[in-house]
Parts: sequence; C-alpha cells; structure tokens
Amino acid sequence: MSSAPPDDLPSTPPAAPVAAAVGAPAVSPAPTPAAATGRGGAMTLLLSTVAVAALVSSGLLWQKLSAIQEQLARQSADSGALAIEARTMARQAEELVRDTAARLSVAEARVSEVALQRSQLEELMQSLSRSRDENLVVDIESAIRLAQQQAQLTGSLEPLVAALKSANQRIERSAQPRLAPVQRAIGRDLDRLTRATVTDTAGLLARLDDLVRQVDDLPVLNAVAQAASTKRLSTGPAAPGSAPAPTEGLAWWQAALQRSWEVVRDEARSLVRVSRIDQPEAILLAPEQTFFLRENLKFKLLNARLGILARQFESARADLAAATAALNKYFDPASRRTQNVASTLQQAQASMKAAELPRLDETLSALATAAAGR
Repeated sequence: MSSAPPDDLPSTPPAAPVAAAVGAPAVSPAPTPAAATGRGGAMTLLLSTVAVAALVSSGLLWQKLSAIQEQLARQSADSGALAIEARTMARQAEELVRDTAARLSVAEARVSEVALQRSQLEELMQSLSRSRDENLVVDIESAIRLAQQQAQLTGSLEPLVAALKSANQRIERSAQPRLAPVQRAIGRDLDRLTRATVTDTAGLLARLDDLVRQVDDLPVLNAVAQAASTKRLSTGPAAPGSAPAPTEGLAWWQAALQRSWEVVRDEARSLVRVSRIDQPEAILLAPEQTFFLRENLKFKLLNARLGILARQFESARADLAAATAALNKYFDPASRRTQNVASTLQQAQASMKAAELPRLDETLSALATAAAGR
C-alpha cells in the first residue's frame, strides 16, 4: 500500500502491475521523489516565465497603446488644422466662385454686346458689299454703253473691246461670286467682237483727206501745156554740175540770137495741138471754171466723209461715185496723179461695208440681272 503524498508535492501515479512472462521486456522502475520535486520546480519556473512574459507584453502593449493614442491625438490635431484650413479654403473658393460668377456674368454681357456689334458689323459689311457691287455694276454698264456710242460714231470696235476688257479686270479684282455670270457673258461677247469684221472708218477718213489734198494738183483735160521756151526762160542759170548749154562759148549777141530763135520756134510749135477728147464738156470748160470744178470735187469727197462718220454708207458710196465720174470726165486720165486718185476712190468704195456693229445684249442682260440682285 502506498501512503498519500504531501500537499506541496505532486501526487505520483500508482505503479503499474508488472506482468511476469517469459521473454517479456523489463519495466523501468517508478520515479523517485527527487525527480518529482525537480519537475515541479520546472513547472513553477515555466509559469513564472510566462507571467513575466505576459507582464512584459502587457507593458509593451500599454506602451504601444500610448504611442497609438499620441499618434491619434496628433492626427486628430492635424485633422482639425486641416479641417480649419479646408474650411478657410472652402470660404476662399466660395468667394472666388462668387467673384468668378460675377465676372462670368459681366463677360457674358460683353459677349452678347460683342455678338450684337458683330451682327451689326456684318450687316453693315454686307450692305457695303452690296452697295459696292451695285456701284461696280452701274459703272461697268455705263462704260459699256458709252463705248457703244463711241463705236457707232467712229465705226471701230476698239472702244467696245477696251470697255469689255476693263470690265473683266475690275470684276476679277472684286472677287465677287455673284458677278461670275457677268464675267462669262463678257468673255462670250469678247469672242464675238474678235470674230466680227467692220469697216475701217479711220482708214477711209485718212484716204479721203489725202484725196482732198491732191485735188488741187490734178491736171484738167483741156489744160494747155506750158511751152518749153517759157520754161527755159523762167528757169535760172544752169547748175554747176549740169551739161553745158549750146550757147556757151559764143559771143553774147550770138547767144541772144540763139535763145530768141528757140523761143520763136517753141511758140510756133505750141500754137497747134492735136489730142483726142471723149468728153465734149471737158473741152468747153473755161479756165476760170476750173477752180469751181476742183471745189465741187472737194465737196463731194467731204460729203462722202460726213456720210461715213454718220454711218450712211449708201450716201457715201453715191458721193464717191459722183466724184469718180467727175474725175473721169474733166481730168486727164493719162496723168499719173489722176490714175492714183481714181484707184484710191475705187479702193474706198470697195472697203465700205454696211456691216452692223455687234451688240452686247448678253453682257447688258447679265449686268441687269446682277443689279437686280438675282
């Protein structure tokens, strides 16, 4: 039997029965009281260590908690400062927003004013552009009509061509799309003018003026040629390089006698002249009537000139035909001057054409459409 262990020692477990058997292993003996005492001390040491560790951990936890509290306090203070700063910034932002809203309202008012001014300016520019285009169209139309009058007076296409080219250049400089139809119409009219053929009025007038100046030099058909002796007496002394006269080397009385004989001989030869005249009226023309004949021929040429200027080509042809008839009837056809005047009159009659000047209806119609604003 075993007795109960004391209170300060741990109880030992009962010994296990030993089974005796043949070949069984030997069982270790039960622990002694000294070993039990050592085990109890280890347990106490372990508990003490755990308690110290718990105490140390509690202290560390308390220290850590204090640090956390301090950190939380600092963060709370920082958060409060940040909140104050945020409230200050919010108030500033609110004031800035109110200021910005006020400025925005002022800017919107100014923008509306600028938009109104812009619309008014655009309307003014459009009105000025329309007025400029209308003035341009009116100027071009007046220039073209004036060129038509000049062309009708002069019978030349140069005024029309110059007016159309000037109008085309002005439209190109204006760069207005609404005037593009006018520019196309001007181009087509220019093509028609370049292909048209009209009477060269300036050339005809120059020819007639030349004929009027030549009338005084034309020889009439019944004019008597001047005697050679009269010509010889009217001429001065011979030129230094000319051939020597037959009387040179003779005495003065022999030279005078020789000249007198030549004068008498030439006068005798010129007393009678035989020529064929197909127009009896020409031989009956008195010498004092030659002046009136020449003046009448000039009047016919001047009338033809006026008819050309007035675009009355039929009247001009009739006057030129009458001048040609008078030239062939009263003037010497064998003279070179008469032949030149007759050929010039024929060329003038042939060059006169009754072709009408081209009309610029297409350009004028396009200008009227542009002026109407369509």
